[in-house]
Amino acid sequence: MSIDIKTPTVLRPSSSDLWFFAYLPLAISDGIATPLIPLLALQHFGASAFAVTIIIAASAMSQVPFTILWGNLSDRIAHRKYFLVGSFLATGVSIILIALAHTLLTYFWLNVVEGLASAASAPIGTMLLLETRHKRWWPTDIGLFGLISGLGTTVGLAIGFVWLFVIGRSSPMISVMTALLIVSGALALVSAVVAWAWIEEPSTRVERRSVSDLVHLHRGVVERIRTFRLRVVSILDLTRPSKDKLPGKEYLFLAALGVMSVGFDIFYGPFPVFLWQNARFTDAGVFVVYLGAAAASTALFFHSGKAVDNHSPKNIFLGSLGGRVALMLLFLWGPVYVLLGLGTPQLLLWLTLLNALLGVTWAFISTASTLFLVRLVGRSARGRALGLYNAVAGAGGLLGTLLGGWMYATYGVHFAYSVAAVTVVAGGALLLPIPYHVFQLSHSASHRHLLRRGMRATAPRPGRRPRSIR
Repeated sequence: MSIDIKTPTVLRPSSSDLWFFAYLPLAISDGIATPLIPLLALQHFGASAFAVTIIIAASAMSQVPFTILWGNLSDRIAHRKYFLVGSFLATGVSIILIALAHTLLTYFWLNVVEGLASAASAPIGTMLLLETRHKRWWPTDIGLFGLISGLGTTVGLAIGFVWLFVIGRSSPMISVMTALLIVSGALALVSAVVAWAWIEEPSTRVERRSVSDLVHLHRGVVERIRTFRLRVVSILDLTRPSKDKLPGKEYLFLAALGVMSVGFDIFYGPFPVFLWQNARFTDAGVFVVYLGAAAASTALFFHSGKAVDNHSPKNIFLGSLGGRVALMLLFLWGPVYVLLGLGTPQLLLWLTLLNALLGVTWAFISTASTLFLVRLVGRSARGRALGLYNAVAGAGGLLGTLLGGWMYATYGVHFAYSVAAVTVVAGGALLLPIPYHVFQLSHSASHRHLLRRGMRATAPRPGRRPRSIR
């Protein structure tokens, strides 16, 4: 039986696609909570920079086993909607409880619980999309989810700035921050209500292993501390046997990626502490700096794909890395801090500009690095390579966050950020000996190839039921 691709086949969870926007309040909530959770730990409980990074890392690691568990349970019980609604509800309640915590230890464990609760939203949401939409719409829909994530995060950061700048002027700051974090939790609860109202259970099932390439490509458009939690789950791919063996140059690429990821998060791990303690910004100022990077990377993420199509991904990758290292070094103490003054609007504008430019480099790095690897490996090994890509990036980010917090607390920001820049340079140097040839395979074409692999793998076989991942 053949299917005419021009025939408008519609597989939707409801009469519209509005269920996609169940993720919008959640993204806004994440935009608020991303800088607010470390700031509240610093000011309310007097936590050190290393303690803040421990909280973030523990929340990330708690997602590793539970992402697999929630995904497997949703495959067996066949009620993805209820798992997703439950994840949104538990995330919202956890964030509200975090805001009401009275001790640092309670604050720490509630962040771990929030990581457990939010672990279901990424894999189950992706599978729900794939099971309720026609295959030819997958690239567009995944792109829409990325856009919703980026816009929601940007809006959340803007709300945080307005909230702290307007209300925080005349009210106790801890109370204002606590109320804002409660608003963040309430937004996650709104996502649960929207998901309950608009999502219906899919009539078809897709095996998650067969579309692992797509799941690995579902990456956030904004680089921030909490995002690497969603990639850490792929560390498990490192322990899974595979028939697809990668040549030495591909492993060299992954080694370079791991080193660079460590450097990136040595920088960003203690970043909110640096802005508050060293630059002496207000809480609203910290939100402004984050907002600059979020807006820049969201605006340029999709345009970066076109630029990579027209040039060598390796050259764009290396050029973006060079620009990022230069920007990281500009954050170090120098005459500009004396000239502009600590905590001044002028310094706030300067560091916001630098962080926005870092967001621009991230948009190109994330796109160029993925396409570089996809073009580098053979077709049969692309799925394995992309899984290792996410695993190495997640592991490097986790290690870098812990190292960054420890270095910042022990040796100061100059040492930590200098090591971060040197580490990124070392990772970039590992890329230089890798030969690269420009193949006639565009970013969109490589994505379509992965989609075709998923379509073939998910074709139903008579008398055979889909298997769940174990």
